[in-house]
Amino acid sequence: MTTVLTAPRTGKRVPLNTVGIAFGTAGLAGAWTTAAASLHAPEAVGHVLWAVAATAWIVIIARYLAGARSVATILTDLRAPVLGPFGALYPVVGSLLAAHLAPYLPGVATAGVWLMTSASVAFGAWFVSSLLTQPRDPAALHGGYLLPTVAATLLTAQSLDQIGQRQWALGFFAVGILFWALIGSALLLRFATGPQIPEPLMPTLAIFSAPPAVAGNAWWAITDGEITAVHTLLGATMVALLLPHLFLVRRYLIATFAVGFWALTFTAAASAGYAVRLLTASGGGAAAALGAWTAMILATVLVGSVAAGSLRVAWASGRQAKP
Repeated sequence: MTTVLTAPRTGKRVPLNTVGIAFGTAGLAGAWTTAAASLHAPEAVGHVLWAVAATAWIVIIARYLAGARSVATILTDLRAPVLGPFGALYPVVGSLLAAHLAPYLPGVATAGVWLMTSASVAFGAWFVSSLLTQPRDPAALHGGYLLPTVAATLLTAQSLDQIGQRQWALGFFAVGILFWALIGSALLLRFATGPQIPEPLMPTLAIFSAPPAVAGNAWWAITDGEITAVHTLLGATMVALLLPHLFLVRRYLIATFAVGFWALTFTAAASAGYAVRLLTASGGGAAAALGAWTAMILATVLVGSVAAGSLRVAWASGRQAKP
């Protein structure tokens, strides 16, 4: 199992899950964009974070391709039972970045979203086909299995709505909910019956708690922010799935830090953004605003802490590499 969990360290290879840096940053950028509209937060924060996410996405893709050097290597990485599912995040982040351009460059945004949607659909269909035909060790299963199936479809739904494709967005939303029920149930059974999640995969438990917020943000876009019972259900489910992590904080803190900790960030950011939407639309006045700001601060601190940890690891690795 150790050999499965260890990322390649030769040459300039970077593991597939490094894209989590761009994913988490894009999630926080989206949350701050929401806060700017709902809480009158500074718009500049969101703009800067979107620029950082785009830069990280491009650099990570370039470094990964430079290290892989061949299609065969890329396919081997995508087939890997542990890190392979993270390959879904490359087009997902691209879709989020393209959709963000819709108010400024609608043509570019439309082309970008459709291109990334095509890539996500192709990868998702291939991934599901592998689940149907290639049994795998239960120890390899983790929250990241929700990325090609649930996260990709729900976030694509949100992006499609942003370029005016509401009917397509509804279809993708329905598919995301379907796979949330199917894959989520399978993962819960795996967590409950074992084997125990290895320490390097502990952060992926946060991905298991992401679907309510991701679905809520997508439904908010599709319904133009209309408050309905759907948001009550998703909001309550979000809280129910986030609360268990309070009892996991100590385990997160004592775990050895690695790039995999970025798995925590998008869940935190998406949940904060959805909380801001629900609280500011509730008419709760100052108390609701305080709750919304608290959610934003907590998410920002978490993402900032993971970013700082990544910089420390990179600095230490750089010093060790020097003769």
